[in-house]
Amino acid sequence: MADSMTHPIAAPAVPRPFAGLMPIAILILLLAALPVVASLIGSPFLLKIGTRVVVFSLAAVALNIVLGFGGLVSLLHAGLFGIGGYVVGVLAFQAEAGEPLFGFIPGSTELAIVLPVAICVSAIVAAAMGIVSLRTGGAYFIMITLAFNQMLYYFFIALQKYGGDDGLQINGDITLFGFAATGRTPFYLGCVAVLAVVLILSQRLVASRFGVVLRASSQNERRLTALGIPPLRYQLAAFAISGAIAGLGGALLAAGQQFISPSEMSWVRSGDLVVMCVLGGMSTVWGPVLGAAVFLILEIILSEWTIYWQLGFGLIIIGIVVLLRGGLTDLLRMTFGRANP
Repeated sequence: MADSMTHPIAAPAVPRPFAGLMPIAILILLLAALPVVASLIGSPFLLKIGTRVVVFSLAAVALNIVLGFGGLVSLLHAGLFGIGGYVVGVLAFQAEAGEPLFGFIPGSTELAIVLPVAICVSAIVAAAMGIVSLRTGGAYFIMITLAFNQMLYYFFIALQKYGGDDGLQINGDITLFGFAATGRTPFYLGCVAVLAVVLILSQRLVASRFGVVLRASSQNERRLTALGIPPLRYQLAAFAISGAIAGLGGALLAAGQQFISPSEMSWVRSGDLVVMCVLGGMSTVWGPVLGAAVFLILEIILSEWTIYWQLGFGLIIIGIVVLLRGGLTDLLRMTFGRANP
């Protein structure tokens, strides 16, 4: 009794939902400045690259919720990314054909309609496959998510009505509230705005008590169960949220390039997303954005220099991962002298 009075129990740390928003703000401002840079140097192609970086950043941020904070190495997210894209493509195809999907779902090229549908469908598929996958662990979890991803990949290859292996071209005009939404600069800035919202909400999520439980589940599930907290529920919720964000990224990719292909759903693409997360740093929600940017830019630059670009690319990735255990976020910490940005 005396000891407890002498040494009062420390209050538990209160999650800081707004901690870490400054790096997100800086990152978004840099991305938003790209149209100005592209205009000054007379290179509109930069916006095409930037749009691709942003949409793949969404997929990488989605994966990092379950990988970096939940400790779950998923190879399913390229499939979920592709599902979002195909929702946009299929609804646009049905709108052009003038036929409702399944006889009762009308087609549409309106982003205000197709984006929520893509988010919901991707979340439902992620939850359904997560129920099965999350009952395993370790290498078994990796293999079962890989198997699910390949099932989705070959399913869409088999859909000859929607292009099969050749992919699906979107011929209709993509609109937002009735206005054309395919202008290069407006669409890019819209994607950046979506990324900003996703990053802020993800930061709030991982800093909340939900995020605390999710990180704890990656450390010791048995201890959580002993405390009366069911880790499976939290992991499944995180998997569904992650799938929804990945589907949103795929939907924006399809809308921006007006084309979607099964190649975006292959297991190789899933591996790319894992590399983006590791490369950027899994300790922050914004690290995968850096990883996606560096990954895609290096891919473009090196492929222009030599046909053997994969060799140099692999060596660079290995060097970064070995020297910077926390990814590129570690480099920023060392550069700006901050222990915990």
